[in-house]
Amino acid sequence: MAAASELDDDESVLEPSEQTNRPPDVAFAQQRIPAWHPILDPLWVIIALFYLGAILVPVGFKLDSLQDEIIELQEKYDDFYAIEPHECAIGDKFNANHPCQIRFEVTEDMSPPILVHYELTNFHQNHRSYYQSRDDYQLLGRVGEQDPVSKQRCKPLNELGNITLNPCGVTANTFFNDVFKLVEGKDAMGIDLFMSEEGIAWQSDLEYAFAQPEGFRAALCPNNGTLCDETCCTGVDEDGDFAGLEWSCKKPHFEESEGVCYRYYYPEDEKTQYLYETYENIISPLEGVTNEHFVVWMRIATNPTFRKLYGWINEPIPKGQTLVFNVTANYVVSRFRGSKSLILSTNNIFGGRNPYLGASFYGVGFFCLAAGTFFALKQTLRPRKLADPNHLHFKQD
Repeated sequence: MAAASELDDDESVLEPSEQTNRPPDVAFAQQRIPAWHPILDPLWVIIALFYLGAILVPVGFKLDSLQDEIIELQEKYDDFYAIEPHECAIGDKFNANHPCQIRFEVTEDMSPPILVHYELTNFHQNHRSYYQSRDDYQLLGRVGEQDPVSKQRCKPLNELGNITLNPCGVTANTFFNDVFKLVEGKDAMGIDLFMSEEGIAWQSDLEYAFAQPEGFRAALCPNNGTLCDETCCTGVDEDGDFAGLEWSCKKPHFEESEGVCYRYYYPEDEKTQYLYETYENIISPLEGVTNEHFVVWMRIATNPTFRKLYGWINEPIPKGQTLVFNVTANYVVSRFRGSKSLILSTNNIFGGRNPYLGASFYGVGFFCLAAGTFFALKQTLRPRKLADPNHLHFKQD
């Protein structure tokens, strides 16, 4: 009791603590800067609503007219719910390498750039366990032991037996691996059309998010790339930049666009399965994770139905022309009860076709006009006197 009495008598206990986080006593920090405080009287609100409606409605119809100018051709070539399967459908056959063709009849003149997309439905790339299943350090070139967090995120696709997967994780190992090649079609001048597959990924991703493994190197085979047998990979240069260095390739890679052969070296290749080995004949060993189709796939889509850019055509296509794509079908959609489509589309400054863009503008515009009309009638038929704003006082120091 004596101790309690002494504590009660100690006035220091009751002293308030120093307020060290108090903002400085200046106008900005204490919110004393002069400001405009609009008074939303009925007339002000009615005029504002009519102005908003008058702006949004014509803008919405203009956007709709711009959307109507976009030409889009779509072919669904595999669908879980299809009654009659398309010739490109592969059912549950993974990596089927099934060859087929998709034909497009151009019904209107199409102006470049003409974008080629593939579309998947009912595929939830934005699911947390899916998009987190990756190792960003691996994608940037790290080789060897993973940190505990990345290893946990990639489970169970870290290893296949004693072989390490690089890159690991579900996202990288469910890469869309159908292949499309434009083989028939002419532009307005009668020249064969060409579909470019370069420039489809974000440049920032290519520069800062994806890189070949540390220690990777590639070089032309001897005789300016014309020696395309196994000796290209087993030989050791006696001079030059790669003098005395060995190569990990079993056979050289033939670069079709250049017509030459390359040899290459991947570190720890004997105990690692790299992307070019997971997707053989689809991912070039010279590109690996920097392949633009792979980079596009790794940028996660927000909706279960999404499109990703595959290529683009930079020549005008006249009405009545027929475009033929050779397809190598590998990607199974039946497991997630989805579908896949190939799409050709023009675009405008607002992107591709979006039927909801214009409707959202003129829908809000009509709502503003209706609300303005309602409040105008209310104020005219049954007005309510507004209080005198002169009696409003804001806090003063």
